[in-house]
Amino acid sequence: MAKYKPIDMVKEYRGKICEHSDTYFQKRGRTLCTGRICNPRDLSKKPYSAEETTVHNKFTQAIAAVKALSTEQKTAYAEAFEKQSKYTNLRGYMFAQEYAKLA
Repeated sequence: MAKYKPIDMVKEYRGKICEHSDTYFQKRGRTLCTGRICNPRDLSKKPYSAEETTVHNKFTQAIAAVKALSTEQKTAYAEAFEKQSKYTNLRGYMFAQEYAKLA
């Protein structure tokens, strides 16, 4: 008789999880996480604040800056990316560096 070893689909749970909404899966670095969205925000009752709008605009600017990088700049970021251990992918590293420039 063969031994049966179940496959772990989810290694870790994060955030608030409830039973009355849809479940989502997300990979953060090397960890697969799940969660459920409870009480989604109603923008007609609680619109975005000025601070939230500012953060959203900075995020949009950083994404545009990453898309506009030249080949030489991407190569320089790739070399710097290899020397660090905080970020797991190059695009995330480039985004963090461009976002930091906006601060």
